[in-house]
Amino acid sequence: MTTASPPDLATRLTKVLFCAALGAFGLLVAADNVVDYGTNYAFVQHVLGMDTIFPHSALGWRAIRDPALWQLGYAIIIAGEALTGLLFLVGSLRMLAALRAPAARFAAAKAWAVAGAACGFGVWFVGFLLVGGEWFQMWQSTEWNGQQPAFRFVMVILAVLIFVNQPERDAETR
Repeated sequence: MTTASPPDLATRLTKVLFCAALGAFGLLVAADNVVDYGTNYAFVQHVLGMDTIFPHSALGWRAIRDPALWQLGYAIIIAGEALTGLLFLVGSLRMLAALRAPAARFAAAKAWAVAGAACGFGVWFVGFLLVGGEWFQMWQSTEWNGQQPAFRFVMVILAVLIFVNQPERDAETR
């Protein structure tokens, strides 16, 4: 059984730390949304209600005006953020457990982090940029536009995903 060499340990440990940081981020965002529910609930209400888009937009028919659906949408966002965090944390713990293992075992441990990245992409790209930004025309609002932060989150997640998915090498395969 071949193990990782010291330089590869540094790279592997960095992958673990990056995923742990994204896990902490997802869980903190979800926790903040639960603890300070009203602040971001107002955001969801205004985006889904489309009450701050351009006054003569032909797309206003898409607005959701039912508070129960606003609550459901917000609950889905919070659940997605929490799931993103949990998946990244499990991924980081699995990779940490396989830190000195052969490349194939460490690579297999990445699956949870990849799932976390997919979930995070779902929340911040699909949820905020596609659905919020384009379907509900969030970009038209000067006050309730979350596209910039969502884009930053997506780019960090994608950068970590690309880095984490770089192939592992065993000492003998150099």
